[in-house]
Amino acid sequence: MATARDAGALARSFLADPSRLDVAIKGPQDIVTAADAAVERLIIERLATAFPGDGFVGEEGARSNGEHLWVIDPIDGTANFARDVPHWCVSIALVCGRMVELGVIYDPMRDALYSAQRDAGAFCNARALRVATLTDLQHATFEVGYSPRTDAQSYGRCVTRLLLAGANVLQFGSAALGLAWVAAGRLDGYAERHLYAWDALAGLLLVSEAGGRVGPFLSAEALTAGNVTVAAAPALYPALQSALIGD
Repeated sequence: MATARDAGALARSFLADPSRLDVAIKGPQDIVTAADAAVERLIIERLATAFPGDGFVGEEGARSNGEHLWVIDPIDGTANFARDVPHWCVSIALVCGRMVELGVIYDPMRDALYSAQRDAGAFCNARALRVATLTDLQHATFEVGYSPRTDAQSYGRCVTRLLLAGANVLQFGSAALGLAWVAAGRLDGYAERHLYAWDALAGLLLVSEAGGRVGPFLSAEALTAGNVTVAAAPALYPALQSALIGD
């Protein structure tokens, strides 16, 4: 957890001098900054020292093998980060076999540290988290993420289905933080047709440990290729899943 906090502090230090950001474009609406690489290096150096022999999968290219794998998104919501929009986070998950054992998401702009351990609950700054208990779509608020890796028409149909059912739909630009907000009951669900493991795993564990329902993620090659992501309050999960994959 200290590593996530230090990583967030390092990222924030880049915002104090925007000339250091060195913003580059990886693809459509896919931004990377110098901070992303620096933060990933810090996280890996700290974890490699504490857990020699473990492997790493990082968004910015870190790949190494180990019985246990740390899955890292140094800055989730980089487009927000690069524009100084205060909605981004550091996300770290520990995968053992095909199980996510630990998940940590740190929101530096709100000093909110979300953490979960399998079968041990989910917390924010030591406060226990529970998902929302809503059962009525007409009172629900979902976040539905989008990236150009997926079909814009399918995204539009998903949002339309939810709106016609009476739900509210938002998009804030950080999947990991969106999932953390589901765990905290701020959102009633999060869905996206494709996320990478570093975007999703820590947040999915948070939601599950906070009493929510999550779809399967770590199947086949999802650790590196990504997968569909659905997480919600239990009563609302079927409607959100159906809206997302109804095509």
